[in-house]
Formats: sequence, C-alpha cells, structure tokens
Amino acid sequence: MSATITKIARNITKSVLSREQMDGVGAKVYRSIGSYALRNLDPFLMLDEFDVHAPGGFPDHPHRGFETVTYMLDGEFLHEDFKGHKGHLGPGDLQWMSAAKGILHAEIPASNKPSHGLQLWVNLASKDKMSEPNYQEYPKEKIVEVVPEEGVNIKVIAGESYGTKSPVMTRTPTMFIDVRLKKGKKMEQVIPPHYAGFIYTLAGSALFGGDKHASEAHHTLVLSQNKGDYIPVESTSDDCHFVVIAGQPIGEPIVQHGPFVMNTQREIYQAFEDYQEGKNGFEGAPGWTSSIRDRWGNRA
Repeated sequence: MSATITKIARNITKSVLSREQMDGVGAKVYRSIGSYALRNLDPFLMLDEFDVHAPGGFPDHPHRGFETVTYMLDGEFLHEDFKGHKGHLGPGDLQWMSAAKGILHAEIPASNKPSHGLQLWVNLASKDKMSEPNYQEYPKEKIVEVVPEEGVNIKVIAGESYGTKSPVMTRTPTMFIDVRLKKGKKMEQVIPPHYAGFIYTLAGSALFGGDKHASEAHHTLVLSQNKGDYIPVESTSDDCHFVVIAGQPIGEPIVQHGPFVMNTQREIYQAFEDYQEGKNGFEGAPGWTSSIRDRWGNRA
C-alpha cells in the first residue's frame, strides 16, 4: 500500500503596500522589499514596480554582489554597460543580470511612452559575489508559457510551474512565475518547502494562500515558512494579475551600501575603492559614460 502524500498550503503572514518614491533621475518606483516595512526577505533584497516616463531613468551607476532581474510589462527600456553590452527590452521581455564582482550601467526609457515593469534584486552567496558578470536576455517569444485550463495563463520566468520549466539559470535558486486569472479561476503553484517567498499583486483581486487572504493590487504578500509546498490562489476579479517569487535563503550576513551588497563592512569599503580606482572587476569604469545617459537631457 502506498503512503498518502499530504500537501501543505502556504499562508500569508504579512501584507505590505508598495509606497511611491523617487529613484535614479526623476524615476518613480513603488518599493516594497527594500523599504522600511520589509527590509529584506532572504534571498531577496529589493522589489520595485517602476513606472518611468522620459526624461526620467537610471543613468550610469554601479552594482556589486547581487543580481538584478528586469521584467517589462509595458513600454521599452534601453540598457548599456561599461563592457560594451547593450540591450533593448520591450513588453514581456526579461533581463536577468548577474552583476557579481562589478557592473557599471545605465537603464533609460527608449521612447516618450511610459515604461512599466518589475525589478527584483536577488542576493548572491559569498562564493558567487566575486564571480564574472553574466547576462541572460529573453524576448517575450522565448518566455515559456503554460495554460493549465481556460482562463489560467502562466509565464514561467524562472523555475517551474505545472511541469513547465524555464531555461533561465539562477545562481541563487529562484522561481519567478507570472500569473493571470479570469474571475473565479483557481491555480496552485508548487513551491519547495525550504524556499522563502512572496506574491506581488499587479492588478485585480484574489484570495491567496490556505487562509484565503484577500488582496488587491500593489501589495507584497509574504508567504509563511511552515514547510508548505504550494500556494493556492482563487481570483475574485476578471483581470487578476500577480507574480509568485520564491528562492532558497542564503543565510549569510547582509551589508548593503547603496548599489553594493556584500557580507562585511570591510568588503563594502573594498567595493568603493575598487570602483573608484577601476580594479577587481571595475577595470575601465573610471571615466566611462554611457551613450544613452543623456538621451533625454538628464545627467546623473
């Protein structure tokens, strides 16, 4: 006789409304993770829902020690870094950038139309922080999708959903699932029991988790760490749109100073020194200026 397998649902333990703030140069973002209300959610450092209009943007700025995930919902963004890499993201496109030991780059709207999307910062373990930078860029046509039933549409940005796996490689084990539901539709997203995670609501309303937590748009819903292996969702509106994001906690000290995230204060000092002197991953950074920095007449 086979043993009965019991599924355990995750619940919602905290709900944080994203608050509007300015970032970069004239860029409006709605921040939840990384704000005072939810400083970190290991392995996640920040989540912004950005709504950027030219001439706003994020001119030349450095990163070290983590990955940035940019997922466009509407509009277009240009990207350029100090090593010659250039990118153009449109609606539904993904860029998974591992800054690791050093990236200096710019992110600017490509047109006068609003640029709307999500940017997630994923921490790296100490063993990966000084690795070589890496890019993974996927146009919307290469983002894998699954439709378990009519009215349930899922894009698998990273990880797996309903047996469909994303080709995106994540140094820190991470899942990122984009879900749209029609009213009254249900779905269950499998999540490894040891992963920490959250749901970010983009539009509409639904009942989330085993406790049927009711939530509307622009909230970050923290998932319980009760060894649960899935999160159930039932839509209560016809335009329900949310993302499920979860990852394996790193469990190491986090010391952050602006764009640098390391394990000790000494490593932060070293990051600033390396950036200013153009060494240890920042070779060529001093004096570099992106060609898109002044596209709309703004300067850092």
